Amino acid sequence: MGGSRWELASREPCAALRRHVRSLRGYDERAPGPRSRREFPEPWVVLIFEFGESLRVTLGSDARNAPRHPGGFAAGLGDAFATTAHEGRQRGIQVDLAPTGARRLFGLPLSEIAGRLVSLRDLLPAEIDTLACRLEASRDWASRLDLVEALLARRILGARVDTARVDFSLSRIEAAGGALDVGALARELGHSRKHLVALFRDQVGIPPKLLARLVRFERAMRNARGSPEVRWAELALAHGYFDQAHLARDVGRFTGLTPTGARESLSAQVTSVQDEPGD
Repeated sequence: MGGSRWELASREPCAALRRHVRSLRGYDERAPGPRSRREFPEPWVVLIFEFGESLRVTLGSDARNAPRHPGGFAAGLGDAFATTAHEGRQRGIQVDLAPTGARRLFGLPLSEIAGRLVSLRDLLPAEIDTLACRLEASRDWASRLDLVEALLARRILGARVDTARVDFSLSRIEAAGGALDVGALARELGHSRKHLVALFRDQVGIPPKLLARLVRFERAMRNARGSPEVRWAELALAHGYFDQAHLARDVGRFTGLTPTGARESLSAQVTSVQDEPGD
């Protein structure tokens, strides 16, 4: 990606957080000039804790408004891609949260942030400014990851929200790779379909059917990225799509690209990070 240099750090969350936190990783990218990347929607809530200059982020294809969120932001679940841009340097910590983990962390219905980018100053007003200063002052990634993990543990594990039914539903959807009938899931839980949708709007932010589509899409694109020669018709059937055209429609809706264009975009990002690491 034109000479970007990366410094990366990651760790597995503590045992108590692993049900809620999918990944925890720090990054520092130095590039010789401006960088722009397209980020696809995923079936989890993404948090970016920033220190240093803020990213400009646009949702969907409307590039007229690319706001910055000093201190970081949360990306609620939705079906739109995002475009991130910076002038040559970005530093931060990214946390990928299970939706119910985000519900516990923020203490509000996730429907309020669904399909939106929301400043962490609005979501965590008592913590974020102090945290950003401490991240900036820390001299190593271990200390920075400790700070973020402590915040997550304090708020997520201390929350008094019953997410057991939605946690079970998410595990069933993930185990099925997104190919799960929502009506059957509701019956398994002993709820009406309407009640299950209401639970998901509160604790996930989007209906279970859209969440299942995102799970299926993410699995398919992950496999496409890792395959040197993609047979799209076979990939579509393997992930529960009716046919190649069905997969192409979902890819177009979620990325604004053709399947081949989406795969190339993902592969370019992975090459950028793997082939040009920092010292």
